[in-house]
Amino acid sequence: MRSYTLKELAEHIGGAMRGNADVFVTAIAPLDKATKEHLTFISNVKYRPYLSLSQAGILVVSESDVEFCADTANLIIVKNPYVAYALLAQYMDSTPKAATDIALSAVIASTVLLGKNVSVGANAVIEDGAVIGDNVVIGAGCFIGKRVQIGANTQLWANVSIYHNVQIGEHCLIQAGAVIGADGFGYANERGRWIKIPQTGTVVIGNHVEIGACTCIDRGALDNTVIEDNVIIDNLCQIAHNVHIGTGTAVAGGVIMAGSLKVGRYCQIGGASVINGHMEICDQAIVTGMGMVMRPITEPGIYSSGIPLQPNKEWRKTAALTMDIDKMNKRLKALEKKLAD
Repeated sequence: MRSYTLKELAEHIGGAMRGNADVFVTAIAPLDKATKEHLTFISNVKYRPYLSLSQAGILVVSESDVEFCADTANLIIVKNPYVAYALLAQYMDSTPKAATDIALSAVIASTVLLGKNVSVGANAVIEDGAVIGDNVVIGAGCFIGKRVQIGANTQLWANVSIYHNVQIGEHCLIQAGAVIGADGFGYANERGRWIKIPQTGTVVIGNHVEIGACTCIDRGALDNTVIEDNVIIDNLCQIAHNVHIGTGTAVAGGVIMAGSLKVGRYCQIGGASVINGHMEICDQAIVTGMGMVMRPITEPGIYSSGIPLQPNKEWRKTAALTMDIDKMNKRLKALEKKLAD
């Protein structure tokens, strides 16, 4: 197991250093569980009383936290400890790659263009015309369809399926079981008979995009489904055909986006939200968990619609009152008219 000195870690993130520059740690741990071999951090002021009691070898703190630390503590002092933690976690990350080298059981078509230092796991399949950039890692059991393009330094975990013609940028991370480029839900109805509409668009994914496990992103019907740079999408999401998600947007787990939706830049979509299609959500909109978005959002802000949990007896009363809202509204209008007259 590799060790990291206070000096090395402070220099890596450009933080100020206090204490023994040669003290070392081997991993990151929570504030209340860290030992002398661990680095820890504080990102919430309510935990400041625990700083002086911490046994961590290195503490990552803000300038305003320093007075709460023991005089003997080894500190890295930064503006934002949580961001520093993220950067240090990346630097110290010991997660193995999804594959190393090219497995003998991998099936790679002769027309595939492989970049330098590409790794392909066992039983992966890469079909004709695919272009795989430098340092790409493709996990075991992945399927890469015809003419797919994958940019440099992108990693796919096991059993990811990428359909034909999909384009994926550089430095992307796609978790196990994701499906990108399957057919969108396009059908015409003729007297009760569903007639399938071939989905002839594709999926275009930018750089530094992360896609969670078992998330599905459908290909476009005629135009493309587009995921711009620096978008993060959690597990078990459904992104329908022709959706366009803007730069820097975050989508939490279980979100369903209907077709031809346009989501702006730097939005945050809470878990289990359902969003209607054929409309737009403006930049910097925040939808809290279980939001049901049926109409466009035109102004930045925080939007909610999920009803908080109640004891069942109270919820039944709430539901009953909700069913009577129309009657109550009519009575109110009638009373207002009577008063006005």
